[in-house]
Amino acid sequence: MAVSTGADEWQADGLDLAGYLHRLQLPALAPSRGALAELHERHVRTFTFDNIDVFLGQHPGVSLDRVQEKFVGRGRGGYCFEHSTIFAAALQRLGYDVRRHLGRVGDPTTGRQQGRTHMVVEVVLDGERLLCDPGFGMSLRRPIPMVDGSEDDYLPGWRYRMRHTRGGWALDRHRDGGWEVTHTTDELEVRPVDVVMGHHFTSTFPGSHFTQGLILTKHLPGSHVAVTEETLTIRTPGQPTEHRPLRPGEHDEWLTALGVPLTADERSRLLDKLKDP
Repeated sequence: MAVSTGADEWQADGLDLAGYLHRLQLPALAPSRGALAELHERHVRTFTFDNIDVFLGQHPGVSLDRVQEKFVGRGRGGYCFEHSTIFAAALQRLGYDVRRHLGRVGDPTTGRQQGRTHMVVEVVLDGERLLCDPGFGMSLRRPIPMVDGSEDDYLPGWRYRMRHTRGGWALDRHRDGGWEVTHTTDELEVRPVDVVMGHHFTSTFPGSHFTQGLILTKHLPGSHVAVTEETLTIRTPGQPTEHRPLRPGEHDEWLTALGVPLTADERSRLLDKLKDP
């Protein structure tokens, strides 16, 4: 298929599309609902959601060239600004109509103020708006229609819902018998500088949870695993969630099990930092 190479402010033409698709072990397919769903799921199964570079104080930035050095060049993962940056660029190159959105994590009705520190990708395909969210701790496995009240029960026990709100959209996840707001996104135009600013706050502000401890998650076949400094959480559709303290030395085991390709120095520094009281 022919892919788009038109330059734009997001510099999508600089993406190593062949390298990205090779990481996902997918061919370049013409835009379709099925191809988009497969690309989305393969992305979240290939790359971890993590804040390792922030936690180690070595984050290279969120420009496309820096992100693809990590994702394509090394097979590393990252957090929302990185996931959505490279995913959106790949979609553009494949010929999709792409829009980027920023949002706020959590429920805005609780009174807790949240900055616009989450990034998602919208695709308009055959007149339908679809939300792609490859860079969330408990990421969507596939796009969900941006239609008020639309639901997706991709696997038994993992239900998501879209709601139209004043000024934007809310993505809910069904949990413990009720709906929980994961994040809200708005319709404001997003420019590259907005992503840089959001990343700077998230990766440097002392109150940001990304600067305070480890977050490492990944979709594995049949389950979703989340590792923090102290705990392990394994969610399996249709089964009770396993949540327990990590045993001594288990961080090292999960870095291997989740396929996190750190250098020897990065791994050593990370494990040493996780030992600190």
